[in-house]
Amino acid sequence: MLRTRFGWIIALLLAAAVSGHAIADAPPLAIEHVTAVDVVQGILTPPRTVLIEHGRIAAVAKPGAVTIPPGVVRVDGQGRFLIPGLADMHVHLFNNATHRAPNDWMFALFVANGVTGVREMAATPRDMQQVARWREAVDGGALVAPHVLAAGVVVNDAADVREQVREAAGSGADFIKVFSELSPSSWRAVLDEARLRHIPVAGHVPVAVAAVDAAQAGQVTAEHLMQIYEACSSIEGDVLAARRVLDGAAATAMRDAQEMRVLRAFDPAACAKAAKAVALAGQAQTPTLTIDWFDPARFTGDYTADPRWHLLRADEQARWRRYLQPASAADRKLADLRWEVSCRIVRTLHVAGANILAGADTPMPWIYPGYSLHDELERLVDCGLSPVQALRAATIGAVKFLGLDADRGTIEAGKRADLVLLDANPLKDARNLRRIHAVVLAGRLLRRADMDLPQGP
Repeated sequence: MLRTRFGWIIALLLAAAVSGHAIADAPPLAIEHVTAVDVVQGILTPPRTVLIEHGRIAAVAKPGAVTIPPGVVRVDGQGRFLIPGLADMHVHLFNNATHRAPNDWMFALFVANGVTGVREMAATPRDMQQVARWREAVDGGALVAPHVLAAGVVVNDAADVREQVREAAGSGADFIKVFSELSPSSWRAVLDEARLRHIPVAGHVPVAVAAVDAAQAGQVTAEHLMQIYEACSSIEGDVLAARRVLDGAAATAMRDAQEMRVLRAFDPAACAKAAKAVALAGQAQTPTLTIDWFDPARFTGDYTADPRWHLLRADEQARWRRYLQPASAADRKLADLRWEVSCRIVRTLHVAGANILAGADTPMPWIYPGYSLHDELERLVDCGLSPVQALRAATIGAVKFLGLDADRGTIEAGKRADLVLLDANPLKDARNLRRIHAVVLAGRLLRRADMDLPQGP
């Protein structure tokens, strides 16, 4: 059962390990009579032929209007739908039990689920050397893996934060990542030094900093709705004041202790005001709703019943075991309320015009690489986005935020050929994004028929 259902992923894992020049040597492709999804306008195009050469889209035109050279692999797209490759905007490629081996075991799982790009959220300056090697290997065809679209180096209070920013910028980091524990004074110093180095700051809003203040100060993203919960409550001033007299660890512990009180104090008017301010400041939100989504299976502790469990590397299984314990009734009550409030906040942010990015926070426990990005897109729809708006959050919206939209994110001639061929219309139902027929990664065709692609859990 496991071998049959996950044969495609296992084949990809082997391909990732042994293929030397698979992508670089890929023959040209022609996907014929396919309905391309225009993610910008949110419409379906009439049938098109998409010609792919040398890892890029060479032409998109009406059938018969494209000259197909000899030797091209022809793919029947009739009745199928073509979308840009998906981007998971919150992943951890170095977050594992040993802190020695990077999470390259996740690569095939991403690609199998149509995730052709990721944003790494917690690297070190030394890790950036590995990121550079991955990028070169994917571009050169030696590795079956998503493109690392951006990677952030973590700055904390453990040492001089300005020097950490300088070191991160020198390592080739695309942004600075800040966590909840950072003190307000250190956070302000990070922002100041980052401006001097022309490098953006993203991540958690520190626990003693107001969400709107962070947005207006120039932090480009807020992850996990950090501090948005407080901004959407009637007690933000009180809880932040209590945290500001404590150091980082004690302040985060207080934040956790205050969570139920903050959630119960949800205030729609305060939330609308905060959402409008955040949207006006231009800060993007990566809510990672899948972490907050109530799933009864998470409260049983029976993680091994999920067949995807066996796809985790051994050290990752060990890390998950430390977290995945049967939950109490109080834990379940808190999870229920957290999901309800999270969804209301995302709906409010969306109505206010805030930029929503799709990120899953894999490999946090229960967050499976690739699969959970589809969960995230479905949760975004649950919370008020339309299917095409959710799709934008993982395609053109994501790459535009990163400044990469001239090269990817839509199906246009000249852009990178990272594409997903679906058997059903994703604009009708976000769940259809799981119905993957094939993936095109840097111009290489990976067929479901060849590798038995699973559609999801």
